[in-house]
Amino acid sequence: MSQIKIYGLTHTINTYRKILSLAIHSSLMESLNYPSEKIFQRFIKLEPEDFIFPQDRSENYLIIEISMFEGRSTSAKKQLIASLFKNIETDCQILPQDIEITIFETPLENWGIRGKVASELTLNYQVKV
Repeated sequence: MSQIKIYGLTHTINTYRKILSLAIHSSLMESLNYPSEKIFQRFIKLEPEDFIFPQDRSENYLIIEISMFEGRSTSAKKQLIASLFKNIETDCQILPQDIEITIFETPLENWGIRGKVASELTLNYQVKV
């Protein structure tokens, strides 16, 4: 399970949302062997007065926060981050300089999904990649 939050200026989100969504989900599938149907994304649009960032970033600046089950290897997480930078730059022409990514990992027993604690669910994909 991965929940993705993408923060950006309203104009940037409106311009790139569809292609950015595909780029992000493709990275999850490539790097974590994530199922194509498991897509959980929230786009958070911010006005300039509510999104303060360094002057060396452009108006396309994005913060991507990924909450996911713990268990992925360091190499899988590195591959995910590299894939996100590459896919977003290739598909959206947003430079890596304008992208910041944070991964938050939590144990399955800290997730509630479909009426159960996630540690009690049968998953159709591997977490330990």
